[in-house]
Amino acid sequence: MTLNTRKLVLFLLVAFFVAGCGYRFSGTGEYPGGMEKIYVEMMKNPTSQTGIERIVTNQLIAEFTRQRESSLVSTPGQADAVLKGIIAKVQSKTISRVNTEMANQREVTLTIDLKLVTPDGQVIWAAKGLSDRQAYDVSDNTIENDRNKNAAIALVSRRLAERAYSRLTDNF
Repeated sequence: MTLNTRKLVLFLLVAFFVAGCGYRFSGTGEYPGGMEKIYVEMMKNPTSQTGIERIVTNQLIAEFTRQRESSLVSTPGQADAVLKGIIAKVQSKTISRVNTEMANQREVTLTIDLKLVTPDGQVIWAAKGLSDRQAYDVSDNTIENDRNKNAAIALVSRRLAERAYSRLTDNF
Protein backbone atom coordinates (compact mmCIF):
# COMPACT_ATOMS: atom_id res chain seq x y z
CA MET A 1 0.00 0.00 0.00
CA THR A 2 1.18 3.48 -0.75
CA LEU A 3 1.50 6.17 1.87
CA ASN A 4 -1.55 8.06 0.56
CA THR A 5 -3.67 4.90 0.60
CA ARG A 6 -2.63 4.17 4.19
CA LYS A 7 -3.55 7.71 5.22
CA LEU A 8 -6.94 7.39 3.53
CA VAL A 9 -7.64 4.05 5.22
CA LEU A 10 -6.57 5.43 8.61
CA PHE A 11 -8.74 8.52 8.14
CA LEU A 12 -11.76 6.39 7.19
CA LEU A 13 -11.26 4.11 10.20
CA VAL A 14 -11.03 7.06 12.59
CA ALA A 15 -14.10 8.68 11.00
CA PHE A 16 -16.00 5.40 11.27
CA PHE A 17 -15.20 4.96 14.96
CA VAL A 18 -15.95 8.58 15.87
CA ALA A 19 -19.28 8.48 14.03
CA GLY A 20 -20.15 5.12 15.56
CA CYS A 21 -19.43 5.95 19.17
CA GLY A 22 -22.64 7.96 19.57
CA TYR A 23 -20.89 11.10 20.76
CA ARG A 24 -22.93 14.26 20.30
CA PHE A 25 -23.45 17.56 22.05
CA SER A 26 -25.88 17.55 24.97
CA GLY A 27 -29.43 18.45 24.04
CA THR A 28 -29.06 17.70 20.33
CA GLY A 29 -30.85 14.36 20.42
CA GLU A 30 -34.40 13.62 19.42
CA TYR A 31 -37.46 14.04 21.58
CA PRO A 32 -38.75 10.83 23.20
CA GLY A 33 -41.14 8.71 21.19
CA GLY A 34 -40.23 10.44 17.94
CA MET A 35 -42.21 13.54 18.87
CA GLU A 36 -41.48 16.62 16.75
CA LYS A 37 -43.91 19.33 17.89
CA ILE A 38 -44.10 20.23 21.60
CA TYR A 39 -46.49 22.52 23.44
CA VAL A 40 -45.31 23.85 26.82
CA GLU A 41 -48.25 24.12 29.20
CA MET A 42 -48.34 26.66 32.04
CA MET A 43 -46.83 25.07 35.15
CA LYS A 44 -49.17 24.22 38.03
CA ASN A 45 -48.32 26.05 41.23
CA PRO A 46 -49.76 24.74 44.49
CA THR A 47 -47.12 26.67 46.49
CA SER A 48 -47.62 29.95 48.33
CA GLN A 49 -45.11 31.74 46.03
CA THR A 50 -47.45 33.51 43.60
CA GLY A 51 -46.38 34.15 40.02
CA ILE A 52 -43.52 31.66 40.03
CA GLU A 53 -45.34 29.43 37.53
CA ARG A 54 -45.01 32.18 34.89
CA ILE A 55 -41.27 32.52 35.49
CA VAL A 56 -40.59 28.77 35.24
CA THR A 57 -42.85 28.31 32.20
CA ASN A 58 -41.25 31.27 30.41
CA GLN A 59 -37.77 29.88 31.06
CA LEU A 60 -38.82 26.49 29.63
CA ILE A 61 -40.21 28.18 26.53
CA ALA A 62 -37.05 30.29 26.21
CA GLU A 63 -34.86 27.17 26.41
CA PHE A 64 -36.90 25.36 23.75
CA THR A 65 -36.69 28.49 21.59
CA ARG A 66 -32.91 28.68 22.06
CA GLN A 67 -32.36 25.03 21.26
CA ARG A 68 -35.00 24.12 18.68
CA GLU A 69 -37.52 26.89 18.01
CA SER A 70 -39.18 25.02 15.14
CA SER A 71 -40.39 22.34 17.57
CA LEU A 72 -42.56 24.71 19.63
CA VAL A 73 -46.23 25.15 18.80
CA SER A 74 -48.68 27.69 20.17
CA THR A 75 -51.63 25.41 20.93
CA PRO A 76 -51.91 21.89 22.33
CA GLY A 77 -53.93 20.82 19.27
CA GLN A 78 -50.91 21.38 17.01
CA ALA A 79 -48.58 19.34 19.24
CA ASP A 80 -47.43 15.74 19.10
CA ALA A 81 -46.96 15.99 22.88
CA VAL A 82 -47.51 18.46 25.72
CA LEU A 83 -44.88 19.28 28.34
CA LYS A 84 -46.72 19.55 31.68
CA GLY A 85 -45.28 20.39 35.03
CA ILE A 86 -45.83 21.24 38.63
CA ILE A 87 -43.80 23.31 41.02
CA ALA A 88 -43.35 20.75 43.76
CA LYS A 89 -41.57 22.93 46.28
CA VAL A 90 -40.19 26.43 46.84
CA GLN A 91 -38.12 26.96 49.96
CA SER A 92 -36.21 29.93 51.23
CA LYS A 93 -33.82 29.65 54.15
CA THR A 94 -31.23 31.80 55.83
CA ILE A 95 -27.66 30.77 55.06
CA SER A 96 -25.75 33.71 56.53
CA ARG A 97 -26.44 36.12 59.40
CA VAL A 98 -25.14 39.50 60.49
CA ASN A 99 -26.30 38.72 64.02
CA THR A 100 -28.84 36.43 65.69
CA GLU A 101 -31.79 38.51 64.51
CA MET A 102 -30.75 39.73 61.05
CA ALA A 103 -30.08 37.64 57.95
CA ASN A 104 -27.32 38.64 55.55
CA GLN A 105 -28.00 36.06 52.85
CA ARG A 106 -30.80 33.63 52.06
CA GLU A 107 -31.09 30.75 49.63
CA VAL A 108 -34.08 29.82 47.50
CA THR A 109 -34.55 26.18 46.43
CA LEU A 110 -36.95 25.29 43.65
CA THR A 111 -38.11 21.75 42.83
CA ILE A 112 -40.21 20.87 39.79
CA ASP A 113 -41.74 17.75 38.27
CA LEU A 114 -42.19 17.50 34.49
CA LYS A 115 -43.79 15.03 32.11
CA LEU A 116 -44.24 14.83 28.35
CA VAL A 117 -47.71 13.56 27.49
CA THR A 118 -49.19 12.50 24.15
CA PRO A 119 -52.69 13.70 23.15
CA ASP A 120 -54.16 10.35 24.27
CA GLY A 121 -52.69 10.81 27.77
CA GLN A 122 -49.69 8.48 27.53
CA VAL A 123 -46.67 9.70 29.50
CA ILE A 124 -43.62 9.20 27.28
CA TRP A 125 -41.06 11.00 29.45
CA ALA A 126 -40.96 12.24 33.04
CA ALA A 127 -38.51 13.94 35.37
CA LYS A 128 -39.43 14.13 39.04
CA GLY A 129 -37.62 16.18 41.61
CA LEU A 130 -35.55 18.45 39.35
CA SER A 131 -34.09 20.86 41.85
CA ASP A 132 -31.68 23.76 42.06
CA ARG A 133 -30.87 26.57 44.46
CA GLN A 134 -29.47 30.08 44.46
CA ALA A 135 -28.30 32.43 47.20
CA TYR A 136 -29.41 36.05 47.34
CA ASP A 137 -28.57 39.06 49.49
CA VAL A 138 -30.91 40.31 52.20
CA SER A 139 -31.22 43.84 53.54
CA ASP A 140 -33.67 45.76 55.70
CA ASN A 141 -35.54 46.89 52.55
CA THR A 142 -38.46 44.53 51.82
CA ILE A 143 -38.84 45.62 48.19
CA GLU A 144 -35.13 45.02 47.53
CA ASN A 145 -35.36 41.60 49.21
CA ASP A 146 -38.31 40.62 47.00
CA ARG A 147 -36.42 41.81 43.91
CA ASN A 148 -33.32 39.81 44.93
CA LYS A 149 -35.40 36.70 45.63
CA ASN A 150 -37.19 36.97 42.27
CA ALA A 151 -33.85 37.37 40.49
CA ALA A 152 -32.60 34.22 42.26
CA ILE A 153 -35.77 32.35 41.25
CA ALA A 154 -35.25 33.45 37.63
CA LEU A 155 -31.65 32.10 37.69
CA VAL A 156 -32.77 28.81 39.20
CA SER A 157 -35.60 28.54 36.67
CA ARG A 158 -33.21 29.07 33.78
CA ARG A 159 -30.82 26.38 35.03
CA LEU A 160 -33.72 23.97 35.59
CA ALA A 161 -35.04 24.65 32.07
CA GLU A 162 -31.60 23.91 30.61
CA ARG A 163 -31.34 20.70 32.60
CA ALA A 164 -34.89 19.63 31.69
CA TYR A 165 -34.30 20.19 27.97
CA SER A 166 -31.00 18.34 28.11
CA ARG A 167 -32.61 15.37 29.86
CA LEU A 168 -35.54 15.40 27.47
CA THR A 169 -33.29 15.17 24.42
CA ASP A 170 -30.67 12.74 25.78
CA ASN A 171 -31.38 9.31 24.33
CA PHE A 172 -29.16 7.28 26.61
